[in-house]
Formats: sequence, C-alpha cells, structure tokens
Amino acid sequence: MLVKLERRAHPSRVMVAGAPLAAAVLTILGGSVLFAALGHDPVLAFHAFFIAPVSDLYGLGELSLKATPLMLCAIGLAIGFRANVWNIGAEGQLIAGAICGGGLALYVGPSGGALLLPAMLVAGALGGMAWAGLAAFLRVRFNANEILVTLMLTYIAGLFLSYLVYGPWRSPTGFNWPESSDLADAARMPRLLAGTRLNLGIVIAPAVALLAWIFLARSYLAYSMEVGGLAPKAARYAGFSQRRMIWLGLLAGGATAGLAGVIEVSGTIGKLREVVSPGYGFAAIIVAYIGRLHPIGIILASFMMALFYIGGEQVKVTLGLPSAITGVFQGMLLFFLLMSDLLIAYRPRWTGMRRASVRRPSDADA
Repeated sequence: MLVKLERRAHPSRVMVAGAPLAAAVLTILGGSVLFAALGHDPVLAFHAFFIAPVSDLYGLGELSLKATPLMLCAIGLAIGFRANVWNIGAEGQLIAGAICGGGLALYVGPSGGALLLPAMLVAGALGGMAWAGLAAFLRVRFNANEILVTLMLTYIAGLFLSYLVYGPWRSPTGFNWPESSDLADAARMPRLLAGTRLNLGIVIAPAVALLAWIFLARSYLAYSMEVGGLAPKAARYAGFSQRRMIWLGLLAGGATAGLAGVIEVSGTIGKLREVVSPGYGFAAIIVAYIGRLHPIGIILASFMMALFYIGGEQVKVTLGLPSAITGVFQGMLLFFLLMSDLLIAYRPRWTGMRRASVRRPSDADA
C-alpha cells in the first residue's frame, strides 16, 4: 500500500485558522483514550483535568497566573520566528531575568521605594536581552547555530541560579533551603483579586502583546523581518540587513522572557529559588505555534496551555496520576497541530499496491 503526498495549490485559509482548534479537540479525545487506558473513567478524568481547576475564582486566578509567563515568552519568540530566528532558549532568558530583577530587589532591600518594582522589571528585561545577546553575537560573528547556543545557555543560566541560591544569596533564616530571603513589600507585584494570587502581571502581559501587535502590523522593521523569513534572497536584494534581523529577533525574545522571569519572582514566588519556572520557556514554543505567531492567537493559546499545567496538578491530587501528564498533553497538542498543518499543505493520494516485477528466464539465461 502506497500513499503519496501532493502539495495543494491553494491551502484553505479557513483550515489554517481552524487547525489549532482541531488540534485541541484531537488532544482532548486522545487524552480521554489515555485516561481510559490508565483505568480511569474518561468523563471523570476530563472533568478533573479541564473543568474542576477553573470552577472557582481561585482557579481562574491560577489559570491567569500561569498564562502570564507563557504569553510573554511566546510573544517574543514569535517575533524572532517570523524572521526565521530560532530562539529555543526562552527558559534560560527567563531565568536570567529572574536573577537580574530579583538580585536588584535583594540588593536594595526593604529601603526600596515606589520605583523599585519598575526598576526590577527593566532589569529583568535587560537581563534576558543580555542572555539572548550572547547567542546573537555568536551567530553574527561566528555563524554559530542559534538553536544550539540558546538551548545550551539555558542550562548555564539554571546552574548559575543554583550557585547563587546555594551560595552567596542563600537566606540565613531559610533552614539551609536553596532559596534567597523574601523580597521586600516594595518589590512584590500588587495583588488584583482578594483570595487569589492574581497579580499585576496579567495586565502587563496583554499590554506587551498589544505593543507587539502594533509593531508587527505597522512597523517597517517588522515587515523587513517577515520578508527576510519568507524570502531571504529577496530580502538581501532589497537591502534588508540580516544581522539586524538576528539581533532584533533574539533580543525581543530575551526581553519578554526576562520580563516573565522577574514577574514570576516578584509576583508568584516572592523570592529566588533553585527552580523559578516549570518549563514555561519551552512550553511557550508550542504556544507561539498554536497561536500562529499572532499576538491575539498567542493570548488564547497561553490560557489553553496554562489549563494543561493546572489540570495536571489537579489530576495528580484527585486521580493519583504523575504530574508528567502535563507534558504528555503538551506533546499531543503539538503532534496534532503538526499533523493538521501537514494535511492542510499536502493532499494524501492513494497510489495502490506496487506489484513486484518478476523477470521470466530467457533463452540467453539458459
């Protein structure tokens, strides 16, 4: 049996826009099959994973809390991806932002005033940009692969954070736990809803998405980046600087990821710990593609991915399943999206059975 893939002359725009929704539906169906295979009632498991976590105000606050870093990281990555700049190290840039913003708060201490929190946000964004800038410099100077460089820098950032919280920044009153002292009140993100942990970050993230939308829709620089990503030869002919696109694509991802890191430290955690992110920077890659590299789509996709995180925590408690179920759902979502994109761009065509040719012996053989 042979199936041949033929490129479609005009892929359906409706299907392109609806592919993320189809991937989400297929993920839910695949998850139901998975729950049944594990011996759980699919209906009860579905309720525990998707409904129960957001059935009250606290759950909605947790959903928004986890959507914030996903949204910020994915927005910056989408800018680079449009120019074919493959930043895979948003997780490391998030950690760098957390170190810079949190370190500033620890240095200033309780004496910080109203300007401390804005200064922390700026420091976090600059820290993420500096970490991404290392990859940009290596790419434009030595033509190093930014995929490998940004990925490897993630592990360096994580190890450097471990050194800090195990060493010079470890709290003297923390019973030797690898964490810093609590941040001062002036360094904490304001809470928005009583009885929840929802903070000002949920306002900052959509605001950054709106600015990104304006930049991508109205900016000549964004247009040159998109042309460079779609048609590199045409971009070079038009005089668009490839180096500038690399720098901008990586620095944009670093800035938003660093901002996400300092918001996590100042809003959710309240201190620096050995682990400040459960993998938001890596999950943001899926969010960017689910959102079709568009800020509005990314906002919606970030909430869906956040639901996977809190749903995984819920079924861990209620059903006794491992928290790794979150990664399984993330992987299924990406798989079904890629499959949908393949079928949108290519048409499978049945070519029938290939018959084995048998050569009859001739007189010459005899």
